[in-house]
Amino acid sequence: MTPHPDWLVPDWPVPARVRAFVTTRAGGVSVGEHASMNLGMSSGDEPDRVARNRAIVRGAIPGEPAWLAQVHGTAVADLDSAPAGSERPRADAAATSTPGRVAVVLTADCMPLFLADGQGRRVAVAHAGWRGMAAGVIENTVAAIGAEPASVCAWMGPAIGPDAFEVGPEVKEAFERHDPAAARAFVPGKPGKFMADLYALARQRLSGAGVRAIHGGGFCTFHEPERFFSYRRVQKSGRMGAFIWRQ
Repeated sequence: MTPHPDWLVPDWPVPARVRAFVTTRAGGVSVGEHASMNLGMSSGDEPDRVARNRAIVRGAIPGEPAWLAQVHGTAVADLDSAPAGSERPRADAAATSTPGRVAVVLTADCMPLFLADGQGRRVAVAHAGWRGMAAGVIENTVAAIGAEPASVCAWMGPAIGPDAFEVGPEVKEAFERHDPAAARAFVPGKPGKFMADLYALARQRLSGAGVRAIHGGGFCTFHEPERFFSYRRVQKSGRMGAFIWRQ
């Protein structure tokens, strides 16, 4: 079970039993704007191509992943309490302690965030766009690990970068209501707009939840079109998958 060489394997200090990767556009069979490793069924791609792409990824993981019905919310699915193959949980994060149980989220500008406890006994992944992040999906996912937050390790995957993520004042206000210091993650852009730094916001939320080991970041899905899908760049773009499990 070896990921495609272009896929992203986190460089983070977790036990070897923790395995994770994020797909890129490479390694699949889709064409056009969905080329080539599109894993999203709702972005206008041919369903049979998406199914073939998912089958390719299945060869790099130990079991069928627990696909979610993502809604930009804060719910965390406990995969240990849901039978494999059951109906997709309506959630934007998932956690598991079961060896070989694969958690996954799909993204195309929102941040995929991996978490693991210090012993690698429990792992999680969150779909952290601005709505979910402002509402508390990161804090909920840290809590779902069930360990002392200071022992939790986080890795931030490819998301839209601070030079491309233009938002309105309501986004800035949503974060400032939680922590006025969040204002530092926004800089003025066009009149009435701000440029938001999702990575800085995630670090603030993780730190506020007690997580100290925070790794990753520095990507930009919008400005790296050859490697990443981006909803802001092309609304009918494909989706990347962030997969994590423990052995």
